Amino acid sequence: MTSFSARVAWMRGDDDFLRGRYSRGHEWTFDGGLTIPASASPHNVPLPYAVAENVDPEEAYVAALSSCHMLFYLWLASRKRIGIDSYVDDAIGLMEEVDGRTMVSRVELRPSVTYSGDAPSREAEEAMHHEAHELCFLANSVKTVIEVKLD
Repeated sequence: MTSFSARVAWMRGDDDFLRGRYSRGHEWTFDGGLTIPASASPHNVPLPYAVAENVDPEEAYVAALSSCHMLFYLWLASRKRIGIDSYVDDAIGLMEEVDGRTMVSRVELRPSVTYSGDAPSREAEEAMHHEAHELCFLANSVKTVIEVKLD
């Protein structure tokens, strides 16, 4: 079994915590030492209590799913000797109420891949995305529907 860790740290400061008037800004620190400023989303907590420029958990969730998918796609392409110069995904997560609970119900991955040399056929590309999805540890861990949308 493999384990992963992240340190999430928040401090109140001088804010009026008991009246709900406190910053949701906090930090995520990962095992390699990288610290990322995080916050609740301004979609969920009004400014100035949310920190708009910080990463929020919903954005991180979408990015993590996209990143996992991309890493498996790149791995599959390299094993098949298909050259890739760039992979850009403008992924979108959709939050809605389902069965009385708010959740990120759908994540649309929108990868744009630039190949070096001959690009695979559309069918081969779709098959590789399907296989990457099946291999992705995070996609296998969640209830969210994750779709790959190719242009």
